[in-house]
Amino acid sequence: METLLIVDDDLSLLESLKMHFEDIEHDGGPRYQVVTATRASEALRVAQEVMPGVVILDMKLPDRTGLDIIEEMKSLCGDARIILVTAFHDMETTIRAMKAGAFDYIHKPFPDLTALDIVVSRALEYRQLSRRAATMNVETAAARLGDIVGTSPSMQQLVKEIGKVAASRATVLIHGESGTGKELIARVIHNYSYDEPKPFIGINCSAIVDTLLESELFGHEKGAFTGASAVKPGKFEMAEDGTIFLDEIGDMSLMLQAKLLRVLQEREFERVGGVKRIKLRARVIAATHRTLVDEVSSGRFREDLYQRLKVITLQLPPLRERRDDIPSLVHHLLERINEKVHKRVTRVPPEVLDHLMRLPWRGNVRELENVLTRAVVLAPGEVLLSDNLPALEPAESEHGGPHLNGHPVHTNGHSGHALPNFLVTQIDDPSRIPTLEEAERMLIELTMSVTKGHKGKTCQILGISRPTLERKLQKYGVRQDQPV
Repeated sequence: METLLIVDDDLSLLESLKMHFEDIEHDGGPRYQVVTATRASEALRVAQEVMPGVVILDMKLPDRTGLDIIEEMKSLCGDARIILVTAFHDMETTIRAMKAGAFDYIHKPFPDLTALDIVVSRALEYRQLSRRAATMNVETAAARLGDIVGTSPSMQQLVKEIGKVAASRATVLIHGESGTGKELIARVIHNYSYDEPKPFIGINCSAIVDTLLESELFGHEKGAFTGASAVKPGKFEMAEDGTIFLDEIGDMSLMLQAKLLRVLQEREFERVGGVKRIKLRARVIAATHRTLVDEVSSGRFREDLYQRLKVITLQLPPLRERRDDIPSLVHHLLERINEKVHKRVTRVPPEVLDHLMRLPWRGNVRELENVLTRAVVLAPGEVLLSDNLPALEPAESEHGGPHLNGHPVHTNGHSGHALPNFLVTQIDDPSRIPTLEEAERMLIELTMSVTKGHKGKTCQILGISRPTLERKLQKYGVRQDQPV
C-alpha cells in the first residue's frame, strides 16, 4: 500500500480527495493510505512521520506557499514525488516549481479526477523506476520566460520540460521548423539555469562557410592563416562557463562534425594553428529544422555526433498545430512591434483575428511577426485591418487533392468549387439547398460531432477563434452535450 499525503486548506476539497483515493482498490485491497494536512508546518511534520510516496501539495497555504516548502519536503521524504496544485495559470511559477523538483504542476478545479489519478499513478511508477535504475540528470538554458506565449497543451508541456532541464548541465538538442523560436527557447533555458549572469554565445552554422566556421567556433592563433594578424578567441572560449548555442547544426559539414564530436567527447579544443588545449566549460545547446534521424540515414550527419547531442531533446510545435495560441501571440507581438515602429495599433477586430487564425503559417511565429509588422506599419489608426493581411486562397495539398487553408474539401465536378463534406451529394430540388446560416450551423454541428465536442479542435478545423465559435454556438443553439 502506498502512502499519499494531500495538503490543502480547502477542507471540502481535502475530504473529497481523501475519500476518492481511499476508494481505489488494488489486488483486492485499498491502494492508498491517505493522510492529510491543511498547513505547511503540519505537512512537513506529517511527511517526516509517514514518509509518503506521493505528495499532492496546494500552492497557496495559510502559513507558507507550496513552492516554499518543496525543498524541505524533498529532504524529509527522500524520493517522494511532489505534485504541485494551483488555481492560477502562471508560467513563471510553473518554471520555478519544475526547477525546484516538482514532479508535475496541475491546475484546479479538477475537471475530471481521472486525470489526477493518472498523474499520481505515473508519479509512483517513476518513483519505482528511479529506485531500480540510476537516472541521468538533464540540463537546459533559458531566456525571458515572458516571450514564451501560449497556453496550448504542447506549450505547457514544453514549459514543464524547460523547468526540468534548467537545473542541469546536459547537452540539449532542439528540433523545430524554421520560425518556431528555437533560439528563444535556448535563451530561456540558459537564463533559468544560472543564479548569476553567464555568457550566452550563439552562432548559425549554416550562415558561415566551413573555412571560417572552424575559426569562429574554436578561434585562431596569430599567423594561423592569411589575414590572421592577431589571436582571436572562438565562440567556445567566449562562452566560458555559460552556454554556446549551435543553431542549424544539421547544416554543418561532415569535416566540422568530426571536430565537434571530438570536442564534445574530450571537453577540450585547440585554436586553429595552436597547440594549447583549452577546456570546454560551457554547456552546448544545438538546434535544427532538419530531421537528424533522416540525415543520419542518408549519411549527411554523423550518428555518433547525433547520439552526443540528443541527451535532452525538445520538440517545438509549429504554429499551425497550436492555433489557439495565435490570439495571445498577436497581442504579445503587437506590443513589441508598436515599440519598434513607433505606432499604437492596439485594437484587433474579431474578423481580423479570424483571418489570422485561418492562415497556414508555414513560416510559423516569425512569419506571424513579419505579417503583423507590415499590417501595423500600413494601419491608418489604432485598428489592425484585414486589408493589410495575406489573402486566404485555396491551395493544393502536398498529399494531393484540393485543400482550403490546409483542410481537405470535395469539389463539384461541374464548377470545380470547393464544397463542405455534407454538400457533396447530388441536390436536384432548389428548395433543399440550405441558406448560408443553415450551412454554417450544419458544418459546426458536424465538426463538433467529429471532434466529440472538443472546442479547440473544432476551432482548428474550421479556422476560427474560440470567441467566434462560442458566439456561433450560442447563435445557432448548437448542443454542447459532449465533454469539452
